[in-house]
Amino acid sequence: MKKARVLVVDDDRELRVSLAHLLESVGYEVLLAQDGPQGLKAIPTEHPDAILSDVQMPGMDGMEFQARVRDICRVPVIMITAHGDIPMAVDALQAGAYSFVEKPFEPRRLLGILKNAIQLKQLTDSAAMLKDRLAELTDLERILIGNSPQIVAVRDMIFDFAASTASVLILGETGTGKELVARALHDLGTASTAPFVAVNCASIPPERFEETVFGTVTNPDGLLSGANGGTLFLDELGSMPYDSQSKLLRAIETKQYHRVGETQMRSVELRVISAATENILSNSEGLEFREDLLFRLNTLAIPLPSLADRGEDVLLLFRHYMARLSQLYELPTPELTPDDMATLMSYHWPGNVRELQNVAERRVLAERRGGGSVRRAIALQSSRETVPETLREAVAAFEREVIGRAIKDEGGRMDDVAALLGIGRRTLNEKIVKLGLDKEALLSS
Repeated sequence: MKKARVLVVDDDRELRVSLAHLLESVGYEVLLAQDGPQGLKAIPTEHPDAILSDVQMPGMDGMEFQARVRDICRVPVIMITAHGDIPMAVDALQAGAYSFVEKPFEPRRLLGILKNAIQLKQLTDSAAMLKDRLAELTDLERILIGNSPQIVAVRDMIFDFAASTASVLILGETGTGKELVARALHDLGTASTAPFVAVNCASIPPERFEETVFGTVTNPDGLLSGANGGTLFLDELGSMPYDSQSKLLRAIETKQYHRVGETQMRSVELRVISAATENILSNSEGLEFREDLLFRLNTLAIPLPSLADRGEDVLLLFRHYMARLSQLYELPTPELTPDDMATLMSYHWPGNVRELQNVAERRVLAERRGGGSVRRAIALQSSRETVPETLREAVAAFEREVIGRAIKDEGGRMDDVAALLGIGRRTLNEKIVKLGLDKEALLSS
């Protein structure tokens, strides 16, 4: 923990030295200035958390000094006054000084006033920092534009949870902006300059999950090491291999872990933010996800609404993306026709905000050919999505079809399904989660 800094401004050398000894003995870092101008010069470079200033000083007295401090920063000033200077000290309080102590001062009272002043400064700085960072986070526009009650609640929760170090579970459909929410929580938090390490659990082969997270003797830079001091974001949480979950839980709870192939314990300090679909809460046992790990990761929860549930936010978002993309491609921003708006509001948006952005981009690019429509842009999206773009997507589509057919054929008896497919029950459950298959929906179709 960084020591609080106290700037002592006094023309009396003996008092400066005496105060330095007192403050250093209780753990403060002390800066000394022999007059007001020297004290003012130190503030921008030394960044004190509180200032002790004498009232009576040659040249610039304490009244003028504290007024100048108030003009340049929010550092609280405590006035040190002789008995005859109390009326002046009261005037200083009315002008903005934090408090005053009378000579000869009682050390316990001085330290109590100083502690409260520093706490006030830290709270004020924290609130100002959060407000400034929230204003700077332009990437939040991707998910936070809108006036629907659901998205207003999300904004409020991000702001409320950011300063906490508790684990957060973000719940939402694909494309609702879960990683952006995680980044916002990190960027608005107290460790915003520390690392933010994001990992998609579904993208790591199960047999390599532990070495990726914990590191190995030959490759020590695991995800925990990389995120130390900052945030580890676990996306698609339900795809985490079951056998690795207990080890991650132990690392989170004890703040210690060891690399694969080592016995030496290593310390780690980080915040864990996770993301998953809502079925991880309702079907955790069926998905073979450990309840104790889920409880640890679910200290705070942020549910993200689907785009179809956000009402007229769809129009706000679509106009926003068209304006941004039109500027990017140097094309005129298309006007929305009544049919465009009706199409936007009636479409079910299975890909959520991510899909809406893609549709907006196709609508803007259609201006190169002299026009287009939202209906046509959505139709192009639908036809394009029927053909996988990569080998991984093609394999996933094939597995989804084969496993879905096996579940139907075996009437949902998962042991029989696993035997039919020639894989283990645990592997089957992991693939069901990874592929987003809904057993009940398959059996009822």
